[in-house]
Amino acid sequence: MSSARALLLVLVFAQSAAAVDLRIEYGALERMLTDAVFTQEGRRYVHGNKSAKCDFAYLENPHIRAENGRLRITAHFTGRKALNLMGQCVGLGDAFDLVITALPQYRGGNIGLQEVKVTSAGKTGFYIRRVCESMQSSLARDFRYPLDGAAHTILETAGVQPGYQRELRNFKVPEIRVANDALVLSLDFELTVK
Repeated sequence: MSSARALLLVLVFAQSAAAVDLRIEYGALERMLTDAVFTQEGRRYVHGNKSAKCDFAYLENPHIRAENGRLRITAHFTGRKALNLMGQCVGLGDAFDLVITALPQYRGGNIGLQEVKVTSAGKTGFYIRRVCESMQSSLARDFRYPLDGAAHTILETAGVQPGYQRELRNFKVPEIRVANDALVLSLDFELTVK
């Protein structure tokens, strides 16, 4: 395709489109989450670390799908809150599957979660209830995916035409939809080619 024809297509598209929908299928979203968040041998430590034998908590094996217009994330939780007494851990601990439901929200350049609900998949008990309560508040408060930074990296990278500098401006996500097969982000931005 000639450069003039490509430029004409870009101009026509730019005038007719107010936003671009980005569809991220749930399989791809799982891989992205695993690559970005579950970075310690497939685990995400939410408390402590691998070397803390008696005081740790981690998630592993995340799976994502849609449920009633919300994201549904399942993951396996393993944790212990105990004291090390002469080489033995004395305290609470358990391993169980968690079910996290939430609505994704774009704010401050990041995708975060709102209306987060965390439950166990079939087990109950004092420790499990405490874990679910803690995870619910921390995910709503702390989970962030830096979409603005990722968009700048992807759209401003030279790619197939390295001779042209690109600049992304006015990046916004006016809407995020949880479809049956994918997370759909409506993107609005200005891309300048120099």
